[in-house]
Amino acid sequence: MKFTLSWLKDYLKTDCKLDEIIASLTDIGLEVESFSDPAKELAHFIVGEIISVEQHPNADRLKVCKVSTGNNEHQIICGASNARAGIKVVVARPGDFIPGLDTVIKVGKIRGVESHGMMCSERELELSDEHEGIIELDNKASVGAKYVDQRADLDIVI
Repeated sequence: MKFTLSWLKDYLKTDCKLDEIIASLTDIGLEVESFSDPAKELAHFIVGEIISVEQHPNADRLKVCKVSTGNNEHQIICGASNARAGIKVVVARPGDFIPGLDTVIKVGKIRGVESHGMMCSERELELSDEHEGIIELDNKASVGAKYVDQRADLDIVI
């Protein structure tokens, strides 16, 4: 069975730290096999804004996007149907680990055009099975900010 730490704390009425709660659960016979902290795992992803979108010159289903991450602009190749100028997105930069793909993003060429990052779907971040398009953030999201700071609902799963 999986549950969130905040849900458990609602019933326990405690300010104990995670390791103390896990020890107590184990002491009463409830073995905790693992826990995950999505906020920690996703801490390196940032909010970006798509500035422009052009058709990829060598691929019908790909787009060449200019994405602002605050101080920098990145060229990112994207195949998502919902990629369009003006939306706020979740950006992975070269060196970032994508948990849903079990891979590290690198600068690469896609059909002859350089890509310097990736805009992510919920499935790629292991937030859900949704993968029809990239995550579209609220327009109030701050470009360049950490993605996890825009999400109050990310909680430790036990």
